[in-house]
Amino acid sequence: MVGNKINRVVLVGTGAVGCSYAYAMINQGIAEELVLVDVNAAKAEGEAMDLNHGVPFAPSPTKVWSGSYKECKNADLVVITAGLPQKPGETRLDLVDKNANIFKTIVREIMDSGFDGIFLIASNPVDILTYVTWKESGLPKERVLGSGTTLDTARLRYMVGEYLEVDTRNVHAAIIGEHGDTEFAVWSQASIGIETLDKVIERRNNPEDRAKLDEIFVNVRDAAYHVIERKGATYYAIGMALARVTKAILGNENSILTVSSLLEGQYGHEDMYIGVPAVVNRGGVREVIEIDLNEEEKAKFDHSAKVLKEFINKIYS
Repeated sequence: MVGNKINRVVLVGTGAVGCSYAYAMINQGIAEELVLVDVNAAKAEGEAMDLNHGVPFAPSPTKVWSGSYKECKNADLVVITAGLPQKPGETRLDLVDKNANIFKTIVREIMDSGFDGIFLIASNPVDILTYVTWKESGLPKERVLGSGTTLDTARLRYMVGEYLEVDTRNVHAAIIGEHGDTEFAVWSQASIGIETLDKVIERRNNPEDRAKLDEIFVNVRDAAYHVIERKGATYYAIGMALARVTKAILGNENSILTVSSLLEGQYGHEDMYIGVPAVVNRGGVREVIEIDLNEEEKAKFDHSAKVLKEFINKIYS
């Protein structure tokens, strides 16, 4: 809360991802008001009741209730996790046709409420659905963003930290591109603390390090498949990632996060949303950061962008 300003967040979709996000929001005391909206109104009401019963244990009070799209009018942020989930053996891009049409309806209803805040999208394929949200809402590009590769980046930092036996918060590395099979790690710009990753590997003088990093990336890229195969869905980590982005927005943090942002010539591409480092604050995406990629990384980014652009063109041809 800034001064007497009450921060209201509306969550659309009370499935596993949405509820994990809501749970993280309350546990961290990020917003004063949290409204749950779902096509299954009874479920949204039940989730609100359950969450409210835990508020006495939260660091600060959060008012939680179930509502409708009308509640979006006075919302600072609308977070959308609704849509059909990824099934075993299914890629995120397989969900395009099904979820794009769902999103068009949801976004139009939200805008009909008079909403004039920020959209944060988590539903897959997140880069394409963030683009759909931007097109259908008519809002400025900076006020529409997706979770992008924030979770993939967290997975990378965790696994590298485990391997090198350093605090994962001191691993400064990123996954960028599509939140999906064409994403890649920007190893050329990675650092551990204030030392470059290349220097760390050189100092360790372990011939297995490079191969291990390649293995870590594959495990990061395919992490969702591994989790879905074992428990049916991924939701805790993405819920925490969404809470982190929300905190950066409502707290006006100017934090650098790998969110899905609109490119306007950066990295040689335009008119598309893709996961890239960006400065996030109370206005949404303040700016996209164009980092130096080596030739191999540039080729990977171009491939990732090409795949996304083809799907976008199918929706808005």
